[in-house]
Amino acid sequence: MTSLPPEQANDQERFEGWVREHGRAVRGYLLAQVRRADVADELAQEVFLRAWRARDRYREEGSLRAYFVRIADRLACDLARRNGRHKLVQVGEWTKTEPAKAEDDPVGLALAREAAEQLTQALDQLSPAQRRVLLLRYYGQMSFAEIAQTMEAPLNTILSHCHRGLEKLRKILGEKIA
Repeated sequence: MTSLPPEQANDQERFEGWVREHGRAVRGYLLAQVRRADVADELAQEVFLRAWRARDRYREEGSLRAYFVRIADRLACDLARRNGRHKLVQVGEWTKTEPAKAEDDPVGLALAREAAEQLTQALDQLSPAQRRVLLLRYYGQMSFAEIAQTMEAPLNTILSHCHRGLEKLRKILGEKIA
C-alpha cells in the first residue's frame, strides 16, 4: 500500500473531517428540503465538492457549518427553480425513502414515521419563507444572523418568520395531538 504525500494526506483528512463533522446537518437540511434521500445524498456530495473546490477562496466569517448549509440551501433553491415549484415531492414521500435500521423496533419505527409525517404536513402549511427559516435554523443549525445573510433579508424579518412559523406549527401540531 502506497502512502499519500503529506499535503495530500492532510487534504484528505481535512475533507473527511468536514464530512464527519458537518455531513449530518447538511444532509438533514437537504432531506427536509427535497424530501428524497437519494437527491439529498447527491446534493450533499455536491455541497462538499463545491466547498472543496473553493477552499482557497473561503474566508472564515462565520461557522464552517453555516457555510456548508448556505451552499446546500442554494443547491436546493436551484433545484426547486429548475423544477418550477417550491415543493419538490409529495408530502410524506421523504419518510418513505428512509430505510429502517435493524435496531429499530417496529412500534418505535411506526411512531417515528408518524411523527415525521405530521411534522412534514405541518411544515407544508407554512409560507415558503417561514419553512426555509425554520429548516435553516433547526436542520442547518444556523444562527439568525447567518440565516439573514443566507436569505439576504433583514434580521428582524428572519426573526418574524421564525416566530410566526413556530406559532403556526404549535397550532397545527397541537390540533393533531388533541
